[in-house]
Amino acid sequence: MERVKNVIELENVAYTYGGGYLLSGVSVVLAPGTFHFLTGPSGAGKTTLLSLCTGALHPSEGAVRAFGADLSTLDRDGLALMRRRIGMVHQDCRFLDHLPVAENIALPLAVSGRAGDTAAANLRELIAWVGLSHRANALPPELSGGERQRAALARAVMMSPDVILADEPTGNVDWEMSQRLLQLLVELNRMGKTIVIATHDLNLIRAAKAQIQTRVLRIAGRRLQLAGAAL
Repeated sequence: MERVKNVIELENVAYTYGGGYLLSGVSVVLAPGTFHFLTGPSGAGKTTLLSLCTGALHPSEGAVRAFGADLSTLDRDGLALMRRRIGMVHQDCRFLDHLPVAENIALPLAVSGRAGDTAAANLRELIAWVGLSHRANALPPELSGGERQRAALARAVMMSPDVILADEPTGNVDWEMSQRLLQLLVELNRMGKTIVIATHDLNLIRAAKAQIQTRVLRIAGRRLQLAGAAL
């Protein structure tokens, strides 16, 4: 797949909600293979910023580009193709509770029409990678918090995306499971994936910094800052 200089770019982006600005003047570049943490208090706009990156939300001002394309110029099919290159781990996981874990993880393959023997082998390998082979036939309500987050991560990377966006992936798990999830994300980054993790957990950030080069972005006063300095 052809690589572009930057995978996602936000240029002077603003987003209004409830009659006021939730985000304003946000400009940031996510280069291939980088690892970012996104921090800020609850309600600051972390989830909103991730949703802008996927085109799930549209900016009130400014431009969002993904893989060189301005998202405002893409039609429905173009957005769908672009989103295959972005894996999203939602805070609430969003599983179909009547389907087994393996089928939930494989949903992106079914939607894209890529089901087949090779895809099935890749699915088994992916489920083993996140340590859920013994839970493949379980239903989502039967999973622990940590198992749900690992399944959500597996589903997000099922299509081998270039970017993984994770919204508070360790918010409902203990420290041991947080470390396990972090290791999976670090492995993906070492494979060349761009990672963005929205989190309140400063210990998680410290643990990552001890292993790889990271960049910490913070939303404060509706704007995005890097290491205390305005971008």
